[in-house]
Amino acid sequence: MILSYLKFVYKRYSSSYFGCSVENQDNELLAVEIIHRYVELLDKYFGNVCEPDIIFNFEKADFILDEFILGGEIQETSKNLPLSLFLMHLQSLPAT
Repeated sequence: MILSYLKFVYKRYSSSYFGCSVENQDNELLAVEIIHRYVELLDKYFGNVCEPDIIFNFEKADFILDEFILGGEIQETSKNLPLSLFLMHLQSLPAT
C-alpha cells in the first residue's frame, strides 16, 4: 500500500498481522526485520504470541515496543536487553 509519502509494510505470523508505516525513502526490508525482531521479543515474553496476548496485555506489548523502538528509531539491537529491561520494570511495580 503506497500513500503519497508513506508505505505500509506488514508481515503475517500465524493468524496475526504486524505492520508499520515507513517513509518512501526508507528501507522496506529493514522494516520487515524490525517487525520480526518485535515478534521475537513478544514470543520470548508470551511464549507463542497470539492475538489475545496482545489484546489483553496491550500495556506490556507496548512497553516492550517502547524499549525496542523510541521515536521511530531502534533503541536496542540486542534480542535480550529490551525484554530484560521490561522484566526489571515489572519487578519494580507494587504488587496488585
